[in-house]
Amino acid sequence: MNLDKPLLMLVTSAAQMGQGQQTGLWLEEFAIPWLLFREKNIPVTVASPRGGKIPVDPNSVPDDAQKEAWQEAIEALQDTRPLEQVWEDGFVGVFVPGGHGAMFDMPDHPLVAAVMERTWAQEGLLAAVCHGPAALVGLRNEDGTPLVQNRTLTCFTNEEEREVGLDDVMPFLLATRLEELGARLDLAEKFTAHVITDGRLVTGQNPQSSEAVAQAVVETLYSE
Repeated sequence: MNLDKPLLMLVTSAAQMGQGQQTGLWLEEFAIPWLLFREKNIPVTVASPRGGKIPVDPNSVPDDAQKEAWQEAIEALQDTRPLEQVWEDGFVGVFVPGGHGAMFDMPDHPLVAAVMERTWAQEGLLAAVCHGPAALVGLRNEDGTPLVQNRTLTCFTNEEEREVGLDDVMPFLLATRLEELGARLDLAEKFTAHVITDGRLVTGQNPQSSEAVAQAVVETLYSE
């Protein structure tokens, strides 16, 4: 692929769930990939639906060692670009980290769909981890069929959602919705690293998959 164009890291702006609980980005799912992409000399643009500072899920706040290791990635979240300013730019791919916030502002956002559909149509890569595949829910092929239809992917499972006690708080169960759209889900044991690459579509199941999904993105970008 043409790495003259940046990779868009698209992160949630949602700070609250439906019943008022705090949520946001799951920091590990952004920081580890961001650092790897930088290490591999992949230019990155960080944007969000609303722009500005990104809310971080309180359950993913880093310890002191992580804070030091992830310092530059954390700084990149302090003033993100609003999606409306960048969605028409050319990107080599779009990577969507999770956190439950993604369930609330990614599936029905017209510019999320626009930038991802545009990137896909231009032979770019789409990647997401954990709840990030919520951004795939609204995507359509040029013939109007769901983009995930007949494609193999993974995501945060219904079992994992029940385990963290948020299955009743989510607007929908992500794995169920993707299956309803015709996706072929490949799910591993709960909270184990698991990544699926189906052509230009790369997905990871959970936070434990953060590094592996980023590695798969790098491999896909450099293999094209």
